Amino acid sequence: MTLATTLRDNKAVYTIAGAGDLAVEKIREMPEQVVKARETAVKYQQDVRELLERYRGQFREAVERYRGEVRDNVGRVQERIEVTDLPNAAVAYMTHGASRAVEFIDELAERGKRVVHREAAAVAEITEADAKPATRARGTRRTTQSRAAAASSRKGGV
Repeated sequence: MTLATTLRDNKAVYTIAGAGDLAVEKIREMPEQVVKARETAVKYQQDVRELLERYRGQFREAVERYRGEVRDNVGRVQERIEVTDLPNAAVAYMTHGASRAVEFIDELAERGKRVVHREAAAVAEITEADAKPATRARGTRRTTQSRAAAASSRKGGV
């Protein structure tokens, strides 16, 4: 098994290529997103300041009113949670997280496979394009060399 075959059959290589392609795609989208965010911030900046000034007092009153209720609710929830349930909940969350991670890695591997094959096709085209002029040049040299040999044999034979 050659190194190229080993790499072609390796899911990790495709996953890394897919992750790189995804990163490049997201980085290319960033300037547009930054411009949109900046425009939105400028657009609503004055409105937000006015609303903050208008509702500051009401906000403080609501925070004070709900602070006690939140503490009471947290206490009630803590009483209902049993320590024996925590390992099962943790296993359920980890299983779900692991299955999502496997799905994401599979998606990256598929994306990487497309990237690798696309790049391999591009390299093959470039190689073919480079090989064609070199073949013509070699053919031209042979013709020139053949002509020179024929001319020298004619001179020697005459």
